[in-house]
Amino acid sequence: MARRPGAPAAYRDEFSFVSPLVKYLLFFFNMLFWVISMVLVAVGVYARLMKHAEAALACLAVDPAILLIVVGVLMFLLTFCGYIGSLRENICLLQTFSLCLTIVFLLQLAAGILGFVFSDKARGKVSEIINNAIVHYRDDLDLQNLIDFGQKEFSCCGGISYKDWSQNMYFNCSDDNPSRERCSVPYSCCLPVPDQAVINTMCGQNMQAVDYLKASKVIYTNGCIDKLVNWIHSNLFLLGGVALGLAIPQLVGILLSQILVNQIKDQIKLQLYNQQHQADPWY
Repeated sequence: MARRPGAPAAYRDEFSFVSPLVKYLLFFFNMLFWVISMVLVAVGVYARLMKHAEAALACLAVDPAILLIVVGVLMFLLTFCGYIGSLRENICLLQTFSLCLTIVFLLQLAAGILGFVFSDKARGKVSEIINNAIVHYRDDLDLQNLIDFGQKEFSCCGGISYKDWSQNMYFNCSDDNPSRERCSVPYSCCLPVPDQAVINTMCGQNMQAVDYLKASKVIYTNGCIDKLVNWIHSNLFLLGGVALGLAIPQLVGILLSQILVNQIKDQIKLQLYNQQHQADPWY
């Protein structure tokens, strides 16, 4: 770059296309999510270590702790690229960060569109996940607490109906089942009792063996899938706001990383130009 007449000699060395605002905004943005990712991994690992090894392996596919670890590790690697890339002004790391963040955003967008367009298949997949969780209900305390919370929150029981609990080996209604919970449902299926001081954990005893009308006086008989679908339809604006809240940080990260990459490229061109023309008498 040619120096203006009268400009100080150090002008060309001090000038930089890289904006400190963009650089450190992206740096602190990634540092925040980097710390969050480490917390997720720590919580997930702690939850796994606190479980009995055999019980944990039995329900590996539906373990919430595994989900925390996977999400945390992926977020850690992704934000690490943006964290170090912005600090060191490394184009390769910044482009990797931007590309991965774009892929994640597009996958989320595609999942939302496909879930809306193919709602029947999405419902079937949700049903499969819930049934798998029912099978492993007693194998994982975290999963058990999650199912109990969901059944209480949505006032439901099982996947399609309360009789889905027969898929669990402890609640199965077969004659050769020696379990004391045979033909029962978890206490979280029971209708709330006003002013109950002590929770009756056996309130769902033998509820699968009675008809729908009689059972409905003691437990929730509607399945959680229908309740979940109805809740989604009733809270579309809330879900849209959550989706937007997740999308905005991703879009900001992509935008800042691309701006910083372009600024670094311009700075490299400037440095090469200065090196090539440093010996020129007019430089």
